[in-house]
Amino acid sequence: MTSSTLSKSDFAALSEFRYQMRRFERFSEDVVQAQGITPLQYLLLLHIKGYPERDWATVSELAERLQAKHHGTVALITRCEAMGLVERRNSAIDRRRVEVHLLRKGETILAQLAEQHRVELLSLEGIFTIPRIRHE
Repeated sequence: MTSSTLSKSDFAALSEFRYQMRRFERFSEDVVQAQGITPLQYLLLLHIKGYPERDWATVSELAERLQAKHHGTVALITRCEAMGLVERRNSAIDRRRVEVHLLRKGETILAQLAEQHRVELLSLEGIFTIPRIRHE
């Protein structure tokens, strides 16, 4: 797809989508930092709690969810551990696997932030939409 196949309204739709996406990201950054954590720390907590079918995740699963390098994810987990938000546990099934679990403080902060994000997303209903860009 080249720019010659996109119309002015296609570019406008893409621009509006990116604008609304960035507005939501900015909102998220502001409320997260007001809680005393970084946006990446919030995402780590969210991905642990939201991991499918269980309440913990491995380091490699979190790295994938964060789209981050393994060593960067390990450093992020270490910082969150130092803040009392998460803890690492060796798996009872496979001692080579390390599980990352939320602690009470992490659960509390995450619950407060998730509610703020839910309210903000509801306020964007009908505004934040996926643009329909057709290839001609």
